[in-house]
Amino acid sequence: MAEASPAGNRSGARKNATIYDIAHAADVSHQSVSRYMRGLDMRATTKVKIEKALELLDYKPNLTARALITGRSLRIGALTHETHQVGPNMVIQGATAAAREAGYLLDVVTLDMGDAAEIGQALASLMQYDLAGILAFASTDGTRDVFERTRFDVPVVIASETDEPDSVDASRTATHGIDDLVSHLADLGHRTFLHIAGPEDWAAARNRRHAFESAMSSRGFTAAGIVHGDWSAKSGYDAISAMPAADVPTAIVAANDQMALGAMHALHEHGLAVPRDVSVTGLDDTPEAAYFTPSLTTIRLDFRAQGREALAELLRQVDPARPESESEIPRIDSALLIRESTGPAARQ
Repeated sequence: MAEASPAGNRSGARKNATIYDIAHAADVSHQSVSRYMRGLDMRATTKVKIEKALELLDYKPNLTARALITGRSLRIGALTHETHQVGPNMVIQGATAAAREAGYLLDVVTLDMGDAAEIGQALASLMQYDLAGILAFASTDGTRDVFERTRFDVPVVIASETDEPDSVDASRTATHGIDDLVSHLADLGHRTFLHIAGPEDWAAARNRRHAFESAMSSRGFTAAGIVHGDWSAKSGYDAISAMPAADVPTAIVAANDQMALGAMHALHEHGLAVPRDVSVTGLDDTPEAAYFTPSLTTIRLDFRAQGREALAELLRQVDPARPESESEIPRIDSALLIRESTGPAARQ
């Protein structure tokens, strides 16, 4: 005799479980399952039973059915740009995962912010889906300005870093950990530092620069210089290439890992060894950082947690009565990763 397939489907084709199947497996009423689907309060023991049944039946939520039950759309629009950059890309990944876990679908639209008409077209395209809300991710000043002047007809969260140079909030991951980098280099005997900053129209770059300057000031150090790049490896290479080898300080703090990579290549062309002559650090801990030659000392930042934080903020607007589980509250951490690109200061 053939074994019955999940949710009572004997045809062999997999069928998604109904609330009656879930109620039967959990030994609760279908009304209780309906309350759970609507995010209403219930006994913790009943909730646990239902969640175990959902896992047992490998339940996949049907967005259309859930929207009918709750009376709300379960689609969220996300407007983003600069997805070729590591940070913005990983922020979107975090928001997408958090939306899925909360039972929502995130529709991502990547914008060309050089085209003023495109944002209107993107919004028109998204709004045909009867959205619950919109996440507008803005990395640059210009993008944030466009979003702030745009009329949104649904709840919106404009997710962007702001200039808060004196904030000690750990969620500001652009600055979190830079003091640890400078401390590490100072412990190695370094006293002359160069900062390769990011583009000036990014608040993240301004905050990283300010954090670097604060770390210098608190230790009585004076920066040997600050040069600006555009986050690319080429811009880090160009910044160091343009300097005479004799003027290169003993430590370089790049505002991201790609610029640190470019700087290391330029140092090699100058005949300077890393870390024997110059120590180099980055920020972000991109997947390639551990495989640079030498491997890069950097700060690991949890960009995905930033995306989850933005999604959680939007859901609080979309459904204020919805209980927020502890797993949905993001923790944004950073960690100093000491690798081969830093060593004792050999010259002053």
